[in-house]
Amino acid sequence: MRITPLLTAALVCGFIYMLVLERDALFAFSGVENEVPVQVMIKESIEDRPPVSVVAMKSNAKSVKRGIVLRGQTAAFRLLDVKAETNGAVISTPLRAGTMVGKGELLCKLDAGTKKASLDEAKARLAEAQANNNVAAALVEKGYASETTAIARVAQLQAAQAAVERAETDMDHLEIHAPFSGILETDTAEYGALMQTGATCARILELNPIKLVGYATEQQVQRIAVGGAAGARLISGETISGKLTFISRSADPLTRTFKVEVTVPNDSLSVRDGSTAEIYIGLSGEKGHLLPQSALTLNDEGILGVRIVDGETAKFTPITIVNETAKGVWVVGLKEKVDVIVVGQEYVISGRRIEVTYQEDPS
Repeated sequence: MRITPLLTAALVCGFIYMLVLERDALFAFSGVENEVPVQVMIKESIEDRPPVSVVAMKSNAKSVKRGIVLRGQTAAFRLLDVKAETNGAVISTPLRAGTMVGKGELLCKLDAGTKKASLDEAKARLAEAQANNNVAAALVEKGYASETTAIARVAQLQAAQAAVERAETDMDHLEIHAPFSGILETDTAEYGALMQTGATCARILELNPIKLVGYATEQQVQRIAVGGAAGARLISGETISGKLTFISRSADPLTRTFKVEVTVPNDSLSVRDGSTAEIYIGLSGEKGHLLPQSALTLNDEGILGVRIVDGETAKFTPITIVNETAKGVWVVGLKEKVDVIVVGQEYVISGRRIEVTYQEDPS
């Protein structure tokens, strides 16, 4: 058995033990001083550091362009099923769906049938009743007839007049006219079709202007008002704008939301009824600053804000984003007038001296 490897291992273990756990005793035995150089860092005062060059912009508070977004759809300004008020066979040439019609334009014409005869009969009975009433009045005046007889003749005269009016109304209802200008959504009734009272002659839409219909929550409805600016982005990518014209006073019992309507011009009739729309309703009454998004930064606590010029030094100020646009972000939480550092804000902290170069407000 070789003892040399064992002795070597024992010596190595002993040396490591002395070097790690008994280092001071080992250095003292060997006569080497145990000195570890310590570098003392002297922290310069922030005020004593040279100023940092930054670029700032002068910003004045403006009315914040912000709003709420609702999911909704387009709706015809008016939509009506034009119905018959009497019965008869259609004797007019039908108009096809998509035809533009003006207010008062003929849509359907019905055959008079026996209605003309009924009107002539009613007029004849009216003439008879008038004659009887005149005779009865004369007899009563001379004392040859009672007052009840005269009253009965007056009643017959009034009944005859009502019959004539009904017959004339039936004749007027033989022609069905458009109640407003619009576009036909369906064909008018086909020639020869028998229409009963209440049957639909045609469906007509008024698409100019057109409505945007959405539903706002209880919190959102408190922030909007009739007359405010509004608009929408359609599923096709087209954007349209108009005004808020209606806010419901009664909430939907299931969703607890309130119906809102926006009226938008639609001269070209390019916007159709029932299209999906992302409705934007603008809010007013709040002021903020429009800043480039690159000006935003975080402090050591992770709070979002900007660094502003405070005399000759920089200062961190927390902000709140209220809206985002293509030109930048609208923020609140700053003074009415403020100089915001837009370049170099990441290289300064609050209290650090700065040399400022100004740029114009991009808004």
